[in-house]
Amino acid sequence: MAMKYLETMTTESVLRAQQQYYGHAANITDAPERDLLGGGEAEFIAARDSFYLGTVSETGWPYVQHRGGPKGFLRLFNPSTLVFADYQGNRQLLSTGNLSVDDRVSLFLMDYANRTRLKILGHARVEHARSHPDLVTQLVTPGMRARAERIVFIAVLSFDWNCPKYITPRYSLEEV
Repeated sequence: MAMKYLETMTTESVLRAQQQYYGHAANITDAPERDLLGGGEAEFIAARDSFYLGTVSETGWPYVQHRGGPKGFLRLFNPSTLVFADYQGNRQLLSTGNLSVDDRVSLFLMDYANRTRLKILGHARVEHARSHPDLVTQLVTPGMRARAERIVFIAVLSFDWNCPKYITPRYSLEEV
């Protein structure tokens, strides 16, 4: 387990809940500044055709958005950065707006068939696709009818592999 994830997520209220329900609390100290993604994470990310992106609004409400595409549309740019093309959609721009005031994101990547999940914390920045024409060419899915309007870069803070407990196996048409 990457220790920065637990250090970041273990707040005073979490410690109080642990103490209340389990009689002790697991306070994390001495975590590194960030946890870099490794080979196992890179393989897992490259095999995903969707993920969930959580942002926080100015009013403090969380917003979770599903992102989907062909396997590998979420790319490992380097061991500490993820990137993906953001296509023209329903024009609500809720995630994009949220990120303009609070860059914190939480990604949730699922492999339902193998009952595996990877959670990622990071800081995202949204840039116009016109600013990165070469990168857009690499990221855009051939044959995609919508055009890439933005590129989202995520500076990874940490990640956590979750246990398989309570993950209901689901299968894509390709897997069936």
